[in-house]
Amino acid sequence: AALYEICSQVVEGNLKIDLVSSVLGEMMELRDDLPSILADVFCILDLETGALEEKNKRDHYTHLVGACLSFVPEVILKERLDPETLESLGLIKQAHQFNQKIVKIKTKLFYKQQKFNLLREENEGYAKLITELGQDLSGNITSNLVLESIKSLIGCFNLDPNRVLDIILEVYESRSDQDEFFLSLIKSYMCEPITICHILGFKFKFYQEPNEETPKSLYHIAAALLHHNLVELEDLYVHLMPVDATIVEEHKREISEAKQIARKLVTVLLPSEKSEDKEKEKEKEEEKNEKPPDNQKLGLLEALLRIGDWHHAQSIMDQMPSFYATSHKAIALALCQLVHLTVEPLYRRAGVPKGAKGCAMQPLKNKRAPQPTESFEDLRKDTFSMLCYLGPHLSHDPVLFAKIVRLGKAFMKEEILLSCFLSIADQVLLPSLSLMECNACMSEELWGLFKLFPYQHRYRLYGQWKNETYSGHPLLVKVKAQSVERAKYIMKRLTKENIKQSGRQIGKLSHSNPTILFDYMLSQIQWYDNLIGPVVDSLKYLTSLNYDVLAYCIIEALANPEKEKMKHDDTTLSSWLQSLASLCGAVFRKYPIELAGLLQYVTNQLKAGKSFDLLILKEVVQKMAGIEITDEMTSEQLEAMTGGEQLKAEGGYFGQIRNTKKSSQRLKDALLDHELALPLCLLMAQQRNGVVFLEGGEKHLKLVGHLYDQCHDTLLQFGGFLASNLSTEDYIKRVPSIDILCNQFHTPHDAAFFLSRPMYAHQILSKYDELKKAEKGNRQQQKVHKYVAACEQVMTPVHEAVVSLHPARVWDDLRPQFYATFWSLTMYDLAVPHSAYDREVNKLKVQISLALSPNRNGEEEEKKKEKERCTALQEKLQEEEKKQMEHVQRVLHRLKLEKDSWLLTKSTKNETITKFLQLCLFPRCIFSSIDAVYCARFVELVHQQKTPNFCTLLCYDRVFSAIIYTVASCTENESHRYGRFLCCMLETVTRWHSDRAVYEKECVNYPGFLTIFRAAGIDGGNKADQLDYENFRHVVHKWHYMLTKASVHCLETGDYTHIRNILIVLTKILPCYPKVLNLGQALEARVHKICLEEKDKRPDLYALAMGYSGRLKSQKVHMVPENEFHHKDQPARSATPASQQNGPGSTGKPAANASKTEEGASEDGDRGKEKSQGTTKPANKANSTSGKVTTSNGNGALNSTKAVKDDKEKSGKEKKEKKEKTPGSTPETKAENRREKQRDERAGKEERVVREGKEKTPKADREKVKLEEKSSKDDKAKAGNGEPAEPGRERDAVKESKSKEKGERNAATLKSPNLRSEAAESERGKTLFQVSVDAALTSVTFDANVSDSLRRHEHDRSHKSSTSPSALSPQITKDESSTVTPPRPTPRRLRLVWPEEGCARFFSVCRSIRCLAHSSSP
Repeated sequence: AALYEICSQVVEGNLKIDLVSSVLGEMMELRDDLPSILADVFCILDLETGALEEKNKRDHYTHLVGACLSFVPEVILKERLDPETLESLGLIKQAHQFNQKIVKIKTKLFYKQQKFNLLREENEGYAKLITELGQDLSGNITSNLVLESIKSLIGCFNLDPNRVLDIILEVYESRSDQDEFFLSLIKSYMCEPITICHILGFKFKFYQEPNEETPKSLYHIAAALLHHNLVELEDLYVHLMPVDATIVEEHKREISEAKQIARKLVTVLLPSEKSEDKEKEKEKEEEKNEKPPDNQKLGLLEALLRIGDWHHAQSIMDQMPSFYATSHKAIALALCQLVHLTVEPLYRRAGVPKGAKGCAMQPLKNKRAPQPTESFEDLRKDTFSMLCYLGPHLSHDPVLFAKIVRLGKAFMKEEILLSCFLSIADQVLLPSLSLMECNACMSEELWGLFKLFPYQHRYRLYGQWKNETYSGHPLLVKVKAQSVERAKYIMKRLTKENIKQSGRQIGKLSHSNPTILFDYMLSQIQWYDNLIGPVVDSLKYLTSLNYDVLAYCIIEALANPEKEKMKHDDTTLSSWLQSLASLCGAVFRKYPIELAGLLQYVTNQLKAGKSFDLLILKEVVQKMAGIEITDEMTSEQLEAMTGGEQLKAEGGYFGQIRNTKKSSQRLKDALLDHELALPLCLLMAQQRNGVVFLEGGEKHLKLVGHLYDQCHDTLLQFGGFLASNLSTEDYIKRVPSIDILCNQFHTPHDAAFFLSRPMYAHQILSKYDELKKAEKGNRQQQKVHKYVAACEQVMTPVHEAVVSLHPARVWDDLRPQFYATFWSLTMYDLAVPHSAYDREVNKLKVQISLALSPNRNGEEEEKKKEKERCTALQEKLQEEEKKQMEHVQRVLHRLKLEKDSWLLTKSTKNETITKFLQLCLFPRCIFSSIDAVYCARFVELVHQQKTPNFCTLLCYDRVFSAIIYTVASCTENESHRYGRFLCCMLETVTRWHSDRAVYEKECVNYPGFLTIFRAAGIDGGNKADQLDYENFRHVVHKWHYMLTKASVHCLETGDYTHIRNILIVLTKILPCYPKVLNLGQALEARVHKICLEEKDKRPDLYALAMGYSGRLKSQKVHMVPENEFHHKDQPARSATPASQQNGPGSTGKPAANASKTEEGASEDGDRGKEKSQGTTKPANKANSTSGKVTTSNGNGALNSTKAVKDDKEKSGKEKKEKKEKTPGSTPETKAENRREKQRDERAGKEERVVREGKEKTPKADREKVKLEEKSSKDDKAKAGNGEPAEPGRERDAVKESKSKEKGERNAATLKSPNLRSEAAESERGKTLFQVSVDAALTSVTFDANVSDSLRRHEHDRSHKSSTSPSALSPQITKDESSTVTPPRPTPRRLRLVWPEEGCARFFSVCRSIRCLAHSSSP
């Protein structure tokens, strides 16, 4: 009543509509039925206002109702208000249409009746129809008879044909085993196909209601009708649920859920969170597995597959996402069954293994199903496409998996359809293996197929398996995440103690998902290298396929472009690369993994100019073949390496690597099968020299040196492996001749000979065996002659081939035979390491005694085996030693026969030694540690063989005198080898120096120690021409001084390479140097300074310096003062004026003042630029104060400063005269005038230089000069009193006055006070050692007849060839006042007459090498 009153007041206009509507709205919240009550009030007011004539009240009413629409539902208003009011309120469009619609609805609801068989149909007819269709069909009842009965029933009982068809389908559904009868009946009864489709659609729609499950019988009859084309798939598909869009969304949702699960497994969670998540996931999986898929399309698909209708099934699967249908196990099994039936005949014919028993499967009765395959070509029709649709879900049927793999193995024998089977392996087999749980048998079956593929195909499959397959399917995404989690769990607990348990877990996980497991394991190994041992040991439970996958994963990890192969400091290789390299060596040695892929990877990297990965090859060869390459070998190991293969294996390596026969055989087979042996060698040899240019760039010098050493060491190791493991035929077949290696393949000469050397040895031995068999003779002499003949036959082509390796002028000094002999021999050919053999034999004897000792635990059988093993090794070593002794004797006899033709006399000895050092000694001494020993031994052997034209003294002098350049150009490992070479050379020199008897036995009367080399035909073996023992000791002191000078220079440069290399060299030569106390003190001071400077700057240099310093201090007790190292006589008085006295270094021994060298005039021009290059000044200064002997770089012998200056001024004029005149065409008068003018100018300049030198000489030095002059006067006084003057004193007097100040200033470059004082003392006591070649230049006292003969010889040679070396040398004539008389105690003074045609060239060379041999009377 209150609502009605309020609304009436609004209609009357007494209350405002807004106020009332707000009040009514608030009231609506009080009770739920208030809107309905308010609607009743509006209905009453509607009737009242509709009868009134006052429009304003009607308007007030409509406005009120409109204001209340927000809280009164429209449905209630439409029920109770008149249509006209609703139209005015806008709730309906037209009142008229609304009224008509109400009438129709009421008529339909209340007056229309349902037609239930009201016309002609009779229910009895349908009962008889069902009875007819449900009868027993086993008799003679056919579809035609039943069809006639159905027609009769339809006619008799007026049945609806469509309803009859529906009943036929219902009965067929209940009797689905009677396909043939009902299908023929339906075909006969057939109305329009669309009618059947609609009826089926109604049936499927009925089961789309909630909680309804479509029966399989319905799917079956639908599939059968589709298969027999009674229904079109397009018509039926639209009646099936769910729609395709829903299926796509569901698939996407599954992928996202799988990825989310994978992310959860990767992220770190608390244990409680992990357990909760796992429980939820298990519940979801259980629900999903329990609830059948409410998907009618998948049900129809399964039915189609069951009856063999592949065509329609394929059409349905094409409508869905990839592998969505087969992800349901029922469908996957149905498809697997269809494939089984398809491949059965072919499998029985070609795929069943021998001895296997299998039950044959009955084919489908359906003739429309895919036809069984009879050949591999038939597989293309349907089988391959079925497998591709099956995808990873082949894992549901391992038997079918094995069948497909075995068919693949059989197919590879017929070599067809390769691409098809590769696709099946990629899309089906490998993904299916990932979903199988720990099935090692399937893994081995698959390897039986994969091993028939080339490794390139296999690695491509593994790459797609690892990087692409796992991301394409939800199940595989989950499996990947679970595998990573399991791998983490195992690796966290892997230790040396639980290798067996962890190994089994790793094996189980690797059977299904090896790529995921190995990827994680390798990532851990790259971080923690201490895992390498346990991981390698735990891999013993892997299958063959897993090992192959591991090899691929290692290569992929090595080739990872995102990883830097250098550390951040760019000076060393990254630790991850070193760890992977170590893993490669250990894994490939222990397990039978194919090496071809890894070797090819290293080869490809070398082709691309990258040598980082040579570390891998180095580790693989070291572990698999037991061949180590290191420059830290002990002397015992180095000695063992000069023996046979058995001695090398027993005593040459740090670790006794045994049982490498099988692994080395596998490595050899891989190299030979894939033709990689020679390419790897050539690429390494080329890359070694290309490291600086191809990889150097802006890299740190230390890293470049390390890469160079790594490349070189790997070449040595790899070449040694090939030489020791390849058969003679294989090696000769693959290694080309030396000229082809160098000229066509651009292989460096040292590497080319390194590769060819084993081939020559094989060829010589095989030829030697042939000759022995051809002529049977047991005498040793006959065997030696046959060996020499074999060498000639094999090496003669080599001698011809090496001619093309160098310019023709090289062979003017060295014979190709000598060059090839030097490069083709090894230490095995030169000496037998008896002590090494004895040492190893004694070790084996000790092992035998220990094995048989009663205190040792073990069975008698084991002790017996150990004794047999040691005894067999002992016999092998003894036999090997005997064999090597015979071989060395044959080689030495061969060398003795060849030595006379090794060196020619066409040029000077200095040039010969230069070529020998440049082309033979220096390149090989830094090639390997064995070669360093070989070079020193070869020089000693050439000396012992008394080889003509070989100057041993000059060779040693050139090696020791200036090592700065060689040391500066070495890498770290080359420094080790160079130091070992110097040590071996110093050992020989020290042996001669320490004992006069040894020196006289091994050096006296040897041509290598001649100080005068006379012209051809003149006997040069006089006692006076030999260097005596005491003067040799002076020379050795000079060499030690030069080594100290060079060492101090390198230490003071501040350059990293100089300091590192010289410290390495000094460490190597420490047993033989320093032996003189003051030189050792000087070195100690410099090294101590390095320790202080480099402690915080360069730790590696600091460690080297500290190590050397400690060892140097321990050697101090073996050092001796200088006067004990070599005898120093007090200077004697001489009749020569003071200005002509010899300076420090003259001793009075005749042989010591041997002769000046002509060698300095023929040195290379590049070493002669030392005046203009500040970095080489210290080295040149060293030469002037150390005995003035020719150095190894041509910085040499007599630095006559005044003569150099004079000759510089004259060289330009003499060059012009040489162009205008031919040799020998200058008139004698003009030549005599020229000589007189030269003498006058030279005398004037000498006075100026002496005066200037005195002015520039420091006070302390001038005092030393005065003391020397005083001692010279005392000597002269003694000579005047009848005491015999020292023969060398007069000759050296003039030079001392010219070079004394310069020599002392140069000696001062050693900044140590001790060293300066000792150097000055050594000047006084040192004998001036000079060698004269071909009698071209001499400063020793000669008999007059000898001088005349030499002058005539030189004059003849100068006329023969203007380019002859003698044209550069002064001629010797007698002084005008001298006569041919017997020798007097005082030596005769000689004058040098320079041939004009040689002067210009001579002075030009002297300017470049700062070495002018000059001696003339005042």
